[in-house]
Order: sequence, then structure tokens, then C-alpha cells
Amino acid sequence: MSGHSKWATTKHKKAAIDAKRGKLFAKLIKNIEVAARTGGGDPAANPTLYDAIQKAKKSSVPNDNIDRAVKRGSGAEGGGADYQTIMYEGYGPNGVAVLIECLTDNRNRAASEVRIAMTRNGGTMADAGSVSYLFDRKGVVVVPQLQGEKTLTEDDLLEVVLDAGAEEVEDLGESFEIRCEAGELVDVRTAIQSAGLDYESAESSFIPSVTVPLDEDGAKKIFRLIETLEDSDDVQNVYANYDVSDEIMEAVG
Repeated sequence: MSGHSKWATTKHKKAAIDAKRGKLFAKLIKNIEVAARTGGGDPAANPTLYDAIQKAKKSSVPNDNIDRAVKRGSGAEGGGADYQTIMYEGYGPNGVAVLIECLTDNRNRAASEVRIAMTRNGGTMADAGSVSYLFDRKGVVVVPQLQGEKTLTEDDLLEVVLDAGAEEVEDLGESFEIRCEAGELVDVRTAIQSAGLDYESAESSFIPSVTVPLDEDGAKKIFRLIETLEDSDDVQNVYANYDVSDEIMEAVG
């Protein structure tokens, strides 16, 4: 079950960089608002909201911002927007498959911004279904290896999550990524909490079933495309099936 996923490693490194740039705050708040509107404002009864709040807290989003987002989403406070989830598909440079997940209150604006970002960075839009089959919807939980003063081993973690529905554990260097069916996400996360372990995030994600290896030039191009897409307020997540080695990742910064 163990293995080293370069896609996962580079994805999480990039997420850490984006967090430092402060790009994530508004998108995390939007996630909370939508989760509260969909499943209610009580995190204890709404696992999606619970996980959205935990992720926001891990990224240092202020508690006041989180509380207001919950109230807006649940209707306890005015000012909430009617966000819709839209998935766009396309190909980036070197034939890399790209899924662009949007949360927007303006479909025309979102479509225009995604199309412009793609065409200006060597990408092309694709019809629905022409790219998504290359990805699997999975539950993903990230657990830091350092737990207090103890370093968690892969075997320790497997004992905790296997019976809860985990399918795979990847060593990302400073953390482990646990994958499971999307419907098993809450069970896996609960098992981790019950074992007294801290976790960084728990969410549904799109994992590529096949990847495209990239050299340094190719990596620069796909990262530039992803960054341009993520600069749009309407774009919530970008998934791409690139494979970049640690050495190339360090070279492109």
C-alpha cells in the first residue's frame, strides 16, 4: 500500500506556497459558506462543514471570518451569495489533463476567466467528459508525520485507518496522504481523531489515474497555467495529471 507519489508531493508543496501567498483565505471561506448552506450550520451534524472549518483553521483563517461564513451560509446572517459548482475540462501544455472546479455566483464570468487563462498559457478547453475520466474522485486525508514529540510511522498509521476504509497511504516526506473512497472520508478521518492523531486536511479530491511526466520547461508551463487559473476568484480547485520529480520541482522553485 505504500509508495511515493510525486504528483501528490508536488501538489502539497504547491498548496503550501499558495497558502503563504494568502491566496487561500477567500476560497476557504467560500467553501465554508457553501457547506453550511448545503448541510446546515452545525459542524457536528455536517461533516463537510466540519472539515471545511478545520482546513480553514489550519491555514490560519481568523475565527471571526469562519463564524461569519457559517452564519451567512446557514441563513443566520445576511449577505451570502448563491454559489454554483461548475467543472471545466481541458488540456494544458504537453497534453496534461486539467480539471478546473469553480464556485461562482456568475457562470459567464467564470467561463470567460477560465477560457482566457487556458488560451493564454498554452491550454485548450475540452468537452465535458473528455478529461474527467482520467481522474478518480477520492477522499484524501493528510496527516503530519510529527505528532507532538513522536514521529508517526506508516505502519502505525495503517493500523489506524485500514479498517476504516483506507485504500492507500503515500509518504510525502513530512506527512502521509491517505486515500479512500469519497464515501469513506468521514470514517477515515474519525478513526484518525479517535486514535488521538492530528491531521492537516480531510476533503474530497480528484486523483489522476495516469500521469504525464514533465521536464523542467514543461513543469514551468503547467505551474504557470495553474497559478493563472487559481488567480481567478471563481476557481476553487485545479487538478492536473502531471508528474514532476523532486529535483525538477526544486529547480522551478
